[in-house]
Amino acid sequence: MSNKISYFFQTVAVIVISAVCFLFFKEVLPKRIFSEAKPSAKNVVVDSILLEAVALDEKSDSKAEKGVDTFRRKKIVFEQIDGITFPPEEYEQYKGFQFLIPFFEKLYLLETEQKGDIRIAYFGDSMTDGDLIVQDFRNALQAKYGGKGVGFVSITSESAGSRSSISHQYSSNWKTQSYLNVKRPLKPFGVNGHVFFANDTLSKPWVNYKAGNGVHTSELNNPTLFYGNSANHEGELIVKIGKDTLVKKLNPDKLLNTVAISNTALKSFKASFHKADSIPIYGFNFDDGKGVHVDNFSNRGNSGLPISTFNAKLMNQFQERFDYDLIILHYGTNVLNYGSLNYDWYEKSMTRVVNHLKACFPGVTVLVISTADKATKYDLEMKTDSAVVPLTLAQRKYAVQAKAGYFNLFEAMGGEGSMTKWVEEEVPTLAAKDYTHFNYKGAQKVAGLLYQQIQTGYAQYKEMRKNRKITPNKAAVDSVSSKTTTANAQ
Repeated sequence: MSNKISYFFQTVAVIVISAVCFLFFKEVLPKRIFSEAKPSAKNVVVDSILLEAVALDEKSDSKAEKGVDTFRRKKIVFEQIDGITFPPEEYEQYKGFQFLIPFFEKLYLLETEQKGDIRIAYFGDSMTDGDLIVQDFRNALQAKYGGKGVGFVSITSESAGSRSSISHQYSSNWKTQSYLNVKRPLKPFGVNGHVFFANDTLSKPWVNYKAGNGVHTSELNNPTLFYGNSANHEGELIVKIGKDTLVKKLNPDKLLNTVAISNTALKSFKASFHKADSIPIYGFNFDDGKGVHVDNFSNRGNSGLPISTFNAKLMNQFQERFDYDLIILHYGTNVLNYGSLNYDWYEKSMTRVVNHLKACFPGVTVLVISTADKATKYDLEMKTDSAVVPLTLAQRKYAVQAKAGYFNLFEAMGGEGSMTKWVEEEVPTLAAKDYTHFNYKGAQKVAGLLYQQIQTGYAQYKEMRKNRKITPNKAAVDSVSSKTTTANAQ
């Protein structure tokens, strides 16, 4: 009995002491554990150029009506390109097939005469992480028009572990600089937005590639290393293929250099670097030189703005080697998170990005993909985030102004409330529980929607081409220019 009384008084004593301590420390403790202020962007995985652009926008005195597209146009009327003129488009339904004519012409020559090959650079954010969307888009094009190979692959990648189109491992002693957070790299960024350096102080940095299981990516076709300029002429590339070991001297004399690993397809290989620490390494390319090839340049946290830091001279060299016919810009996820409904700053910045890309890759056509739907909780219900539609308007506007094609992914997937349906109603589920990203099945569907729009434009082009004389000369196609004239809304 006495023990029970003792325990009772001990419990009361603890409660009293706790209450006294609380009252004492209450005056010195912060009123809120989590501040209501905007979190610092210092450690946020998002590109630094976007953070700066947002900060400048917050300081600006812009009086633009928020959430409203002030780019008031009724119809977009196109000028003729080599005898082809697509019908005028309502601004709200803009697709811009007219600006894809050089790409369509290359597709036509490939399909009908098996002439040339086509290469596409697909720039994106976490939506294309792990080759999602891109791998199915690539597969659809290669199934119809030919081509084998996964394309260009970086030395290291944050999504290597989740990618099935190629198996990719690498050592931890690579020095990596990314255009997401470095303004002045030691050497210019490669076409993938990164530059890598082999830090071989203790051991040789290495990378290992193994072909995936896809129908068109089951081999590493013509593996070729791409690297940059350096005064270091001692660097060596050591390649292990099965039981064989090859040693290749690196000659970094040009702005962009290549060394072929094999002129035949491989299943796997391991490459290590010796005395190559000051030589900029960009990555390996895998393609068979025929049909269609699609490079996936995805970066988590990317807004698209870092592309403006590309070195035009180096990109010209990449263009001479790869001859890109189409660049796809798939961004938006990371631009939605800053509480603003006025995206004039983004529209203007991305217009400059597209123009810079056209200088970097002469003759290329550009296709802009809008942000997908994203759901946010309002009054305990998941609904389309209020920033989605204003951002799609800004993306359409910069596509028109930069003379690029436009794919409205938000509308294609169902428009208002579609992300909630893809997460909660579709069977099987098409998107993740973050109500932002697609899962494997959803990515397949998005790739199909994109492929379908391109095929629709291409079919229209072929129909119009029948009765018009087209010069099947790439130089002629690349030299064409197009202008848009618009009529003001009544």
